[in-house]
Amino acid sequence: MTDTIPVIDLKPLLEGGAEGREAVAKQIGEACRGIGFFYLSGHGVPAELREAVFDRSNAFFETGEDEKRRSLFSAATGNRGFIPMKGESLDPTKAPDLKEAFNIGLDLAPDDPEILAGARFRALNLWPETPGFKKTMLDYFDAVCSLGRVLHEAFATELGLPIDFFADKLDKPLATLRLLHYPESPAQLEDGQYGAGEHTDYGCVTLLATDDAGGLEVRTRDGQWLPAPYIPDTFVCNIGDCLMRWTNDIYVSTPHRVVNPSGRERYSVAFFLDPNPDAIVECLPGCATEDNPAKYPPIRGDDYLLSKLNPTYEKAGLMAEAS
Repeated sequence: MTDTIPVIDLKPLLEGGAEGREAVAKQIGEACRGIGFFYLSGHGVPAELREAVFDRSNAFFETGEDEKRRSLFSAATGNRGFIPMKGESLDPTKAPDLKEAFNIGLDLAPDDPEILAGARFRALNLWPETPGFKKTMLDYFDAVCSLGRVLHEAFATELGLPIDFFADKLDKPLATLRLLHYPESPAQLEDGQYGAGEHTDYGCVTLLATDDAGGLEVRTRDGQWLPAPYIPDTFVCNIGDCLMRWTNDIYVSTPHRVVNPSGRERYSVAFFLDPNPDAIVECLPGCATEDNPAKYPPIRGDDYLLSKLNPTYEKAGLMAEAS
């Protein structure tokens, strides 16, 4: 494998045609089987929309603590809402993360059957009063969710599956748009404390937009930490645990962390695409052989997400479990 993060241009795939799709899928597959990360250019998400998301995110985090806590994340909010500073530990063995966040999920109507039934991880979004916040976030959610589905077409192509294999498993996903604010690194940190502790992501694929503050680091196979610098007009993409499990560990969910920059704040916007709650995550066709049999039993998408979220919030008392 390589210890560099490739930059992959998605435009040939978006323009259509089997040749472009195959070429891009091959590049993505090599990254997924190797370092597990890649930068994505030519993705088609307008710069104006990306800038608007950062503007509204910054405006929210600049409001007072009482105002932010009106949308406080809890076990009952379906993985939605405001997570205060030190409110989670992505590495549960270390000190709480030095960051604050706001989670937005798939926006369902109040009369949606899953809302009425109180389904796990289905809840109404919590909207602060920050001007323009709701519309901007929903527009961006739709754009990156569509992009995530396109990436799954590339995954399917590279894995030798029908191009639409994942379509019915991602049409009502447990996706999360997460706004993140990291303060300037203090003179004294708690032992083992980072902006985001060492972790792997939980879902299928992550699409991360960052400012130019830096701080994201990726752990290579030999245990070295590789900086992932800011590259304008790209997303940083990485494979999550769920897709790694689905591919029987053929694709790699790579540990990473965020080191709070010295002398400035850091903002980022992450989109995590998890499958539908009732999607069965089991070894994909062609991903098991006699020498490499299926490693994991089948599991529902919502059960898998729950198993990952609870340890993250347990230390701060913000348990994610929902009935």
